Amino acid sequence: MDKPRIRLRDDGPLVVEGDIEIVDADGNPFSVSSNRPNKALCRCGHSSNRPFCDGSHRHHNFQAADRATSE
Repeated sequence: MDKPRIRLRDDGPLVVEGDIEIVDADGNPFSVSSNRPNKALCRCGHSSNRPFCDGSHRHHNFQAADRATSE
């Protein structure tokens, strides 16, 4: 299996690719279907299903186009 990776979508969520566990601040796991290889995490703050993305960024003019820089 490939190592997990996080992909930033322009003006959208963080897409987690691969097998990971997502836990809250108390260490309790969120229920995530093992049938879904990718998980979209909200970064606009407007999702009604946080920490997961529900597409709300499209209706709130969320803008983010972060790019990696060389060190």
